[in-house]
Amino acid sequence: MIATVGLTGGIGSGKTTIANLFALHFSIPIYIADTKAKELVANNKQLQQEIVTLLGEEAFVEGRYNTSFVAQEVFSNKEKLDKLNAIIHPYVQQDFLQWKQSQQAPYVIKEAAILFESGSYRDCDFIIMVTAPLEERIKRVMLRDKIDRKTIEKRIKNQWNDENKIKLSTFVIDNRDFDRNLDKIQTIHCKIMEMIDENAEN
Repeated sequence: MIATVGLTGGIGSGKTTIANLFALHFSIPIYIADTKAKELVANNKQLQQEIVTLLGEEAFVEGRYNTSFVAQEVFSNKEKLDKLNAIIHPYVQQDFLQWKQSQQAPYVIKEAAILFESGSYRDCDFIIMVTAPLEERIKRVMLRDKIDRKTIEKRIKNQWNDENKIKLSTFVIDNRDFDRNLDKIQTIHCKIMEMIDENAEN
């Protein structure tokens, strides 16, 4: 049985960078939930219809997901955001399970921004939480996504705070010092392998 390692962190914490190090150095298969969610929203007609029912016809323009409209609708309305996530999450979870079945590795990493908020952390055997100082995260996202500070702060408000996530995590990576990241993930990889072996023996 392949173990599932959830990898999460607040917006701009650098979780995808950390996930990629596991893939590069230890050949661990990585499932990027946010990327897959975008693909499913773009291609799954049933999912699209459910989103339109929630947010209206403006959610799609000429068949394309209207991300600016959707962001405006949900990031200022927690209830709508929760409903949208509740619609998309089951499709992503089903896709992840199908993907996992085709992998050959002692464990896979599911990288998800809302691992805790969606409740999918409950399906993980281990959880890695990536942290970084708030100001640094905001600067990274402004640079990466070319969006203003206010928009980023709105999104951060809709995510669990780091303290609550850390309490439920198996490992925590402080992603301030990039030069030490490889040492950190090497230690975590070895510990995960040990725990998988222990579980197999029991």
